[in-house]
Amino acid sequence: MTLINTAIDHDSDNLVITIGHDTDKQVKVPIHPSEEWLSANTKEVSVDIWEYITDAYAYTDPKMLALFKEFFGEDACLVMKGPEPRICTGNGSPKQLGRTESVNFPDVLPIQIASESSLAELNSRLKQKGKSAITIERFRPNIIIKGGEPWSEDSWKTVRINGDSSYWTTLTGGNLHAIDVDVVARCARCTVPNVDPDTAEKDAHQPWDLLVSYRRVDEGIKFKPCFGMLCCPRNEGNIDVGMRFEVMEVTDAHRYIKGF
Repeated sequence: MTLINTAIDHDSDNLVITIGHDTDKQVKVPIHPSEEWLSANTKEVSVDIWEYITDAYAYTDPKMLALFKEFFGEDACLVMKGPEPRICTGNGSPKQLGRTESVNFPDVLPIQIASESSLAELNSRLKQKGKSAITIERFRPNIIIKGGEPWSEDSWKTVRINGDSSYWTTLTGGNLHAIDVDVVARCARCTVPNVDPDTAEKDAHQPWDLLVSYRRVDEGIKFKPCFGMLCCPRNEGNIDVGMRFEVMEVTDAHRYIKGF
């Protein structure tokens, strides 16, 4: 699936999905479909995400279904999350977070933040082993942070994007468009980062073996290495490249709680 690429066409408000490397094999669906459009082009189904059953709209266009079947070699369909909230569990549960948050189709929590500094540190170790550097796309983060010390994200508790915590800015209401984010857990890893997203080829060992050797840092999930942080935003907003990123609070109490 790493060979399936997505893009947003802002002019048409469509999600554009390119299947494989063939630009002729594209699927376009509205990002904000109306109820009428959904009724005419989808059917309601149930989907299983790590034994969590939730609702979805399955697209029914025959051409779309044929393209996916050709690519996967078996029946497959594109689905959009339905209206029923999928309540976060584990570290993001109402008990742990102090409020109720929901997520669509990510495994665990809505947002993953990753650090370029941590990736650079990992790549320096890979090069020492004679391996090529990898890109951060291997870890599929939503937000990528530049600067800071490698692995300092392990202790983040709350962060702010597009804000300024100075007294004067706060006093004058300059943080109205800031996005505050609760950093609730480390992201425990499987071997998916071993897959090159450009070729779909999977390395038999790296970076998994290297991460296991020094990044099993969470007492809640001792046998898996961690890279990136899982988060729940407190409010909505737009995020652009180059925005200011602040760490507002830190903690030494992060401990992974299993839950999907």
